[in-house]
Amino acid sequence: MKLADKKVLVTGADGFIGSHLTETLVRNGHGVRAFVFYNSFNSWGWLDRCAPDVAGRFEVFAGDIRDPHGVRKAMEGCEVVMHLAALIAIPYSYHSPDTYVDTNIKGTLNVVQAARELAVEKVVHTSTSEVYGTARFVPITEEHPLQGQSPYAATKIGADHIAMSFHHAFDTPVAIIRPFNTYGPRQSARAVIPTVITQIASGRKNIRLGALHPTRDFNYVVDMVRGFIAVAESEDTVGQVINCGSNSEISIAEATKLIAEIMDADINIESEEIRLRPEKSEVERLWCDNTKIQSITGFKPMTTLRQGLETTIEWFVDPVNLKRYKMDMYNV
Repeated sequence: MKLADKKVLVTGADGFIGSHLTETLVRNGHGVRAFVFYNSFNSWGWLDRCAPDVAGRFEVFAGDIRDPHGVRKAMEGCEVVMHLAALIAIPYSYHSPDTYVDTNIKGTLNVVQAARELAVEKVVHTSTSEVYGTARFVPITEEHPLQGQSPYAATKIGADHIAMSFHHAFDTPVAIIRPFNTYGPRQSARAVIPTVITQIASGRKNIRLGALHPTRDFNYVVDMVRGFIAVAESEDTVGQVINCGSNSEISIAEATKLIAEIMDADINIESEEIRLRPEKSEVERLWCDNTKIQSITGFKPMTTLRQGLETTIEWFVDPVNLKRYKMDMYNV
């Protein structure tokens, strides 16, 4: 299914990946309705600062993914839904799990229920590699057992099952994309790569992080957006759960050293207690097997970690962008 003549609803369009996805869809000539979180400031999140060639070329619907009536209204007239709206910060899920249940599980229910009622042609639901927990084998295939090691991960497991249940029960055309760790311009400093870059850019020598030994499969946001579109356009992804990652791993410590090398910074790395997850909640190892997405859609990443980091660093060190981040605070 090509998106060329389709109207696409992007939920979570005001966020990190969602804003990049919205921009790419617009540049590709698709009609886009951006679902952003309603607030009294009339802020559209990162879409307030979208590229000049994109500004004014998409619709905006301000609402709340937890409200079924608003979700249905936003979806009217759309053939494809890219569902990215979610609460994603793991530390915040420890003390406010109710909001994660309401947003991630109930929000997903609202999306697939509306899609069923409106006979939408395709729903791409966003999962996360965190649903796997610490890897029991690597690389991690889609058949890996699921283990919610945080309230966030547990709600995403629930959301995935809600989405797929509508495919099984009602033949709703749902595909699930399971991104591994994504990074790039605009990412929140609650994530490790922006945390490192912003601390170095602010002149710090002692870089404060959480656990240093866990490994992650890092993916540049431009590649991840390409993965989303590939899953949306393939006729063979309906009813499938599909990993999207680089098929590689690197430890947090080694990734930090690579960033410091690119930024020509002499640093010391400190593991700070407040940034550590509870012991049994830490996901020790993530490494994506991306065989399935390549075989079904032909997608594979095109950006090396060094290339992606160089572009990301260039964006963050721009004073206009850097001043939006609070380097002196631990970002939950």
